[in-house]
Amino acid sequence: MKSDFHIHTYYSDGIFSPEKIVDLAVEHGLECIALTDHDNILSYDVAKKYIEEKGEKLELIQGVEINTLYKGMEVHILGYFMDVKDKDFQNMLKTQQQARIVQTKEILALLKKKEGIKIKFEDVKNMVAEGGSIGRPHIAKAITNVGGTANVIEAYNKYIHADSPVYVERKTMSPFDVVEIIYDAGGIPVIAHPYDVPIADELIPQLVNCGMRGIEAYHRKHSAPYIEHFSTLAEEYGLIVTGGSDFHAPNIMNGQIILGKNFVPEWVYDKLMEEKRRLDMA
Repeated sequence: MKSDFHIHTYYSDGIFSPEKIVDLAVEHGLECIALTDHDNILSYDVAKKYIEEKGEKLELIQGVEINTLYKGMEVHILGYFMDVKDKDFQNMLKTQQQARIVQTKEILALLKKKEGIKIKFEDVKNMVAEGGSIGRPHIAKAITNVGGTANVIEAYNKYIHADSPVYVERKTMSPFDVVEIIYDAGGIPVIAHPYDVPIADELIPQLVNCGMRGIEAYHRKHSAPYIEHFSTLAEEYGLIVTGGSDFHAPNIMNGQIILGKNFVPEWVYDKLMEEKRRLDMA
């Protein structure tokens, strides 16, 4: 089945509404998608309702991408099919959302104090849909909007990194806790774009011990050798392979790779569903 298991909407750092994503998916011939906003699941119900109203045959999978930190490195964990009403899962989302708010307010305070750049918290919050996840891309855009930098890339280079005097690291959860929570909620935890994790090879077996069930081998950052490497690791540890465009916006960097252009083999869907059935029977 032609699928994309990693897509963002304006409920986190994507630019399109869930409805727009559905339209694009159908337009590009996708048969199944997962919306995986950062620390947020609100787009799922919106997209599901829209699909039903339009009578589309697009299959929608409940997904999420949780941002975690380990040894100062970002480790993103994707989750599929979890019971979103699970108490620990809900508490995890609340913890992650609160950490985003605290980080943003602290950075804005330092920008005003040390750089004279004045940004209202509401101006950052309004960049996402109601209840959405604010984050570094929104802060960078807000800095640019008030003239603090010429563009978003400059804002990142100047302010949104660990060595900047105005940057505050988000106090997020560990990847081990997140994997365990998703797994205990009946979901399939998957390490996202391991290319971005320098210690992925040593971290993966540790995450397997906490319940991780997959590796996102197919990703726009992964060349053929990386796909082969992570697929081999998945086989070694008895994990499934997943993939997706990690679509945020149609630009030169991301390209129009939502949909069918991320080279996700059709068998990936079958393996994901097979894993779901296995967990349901456990």
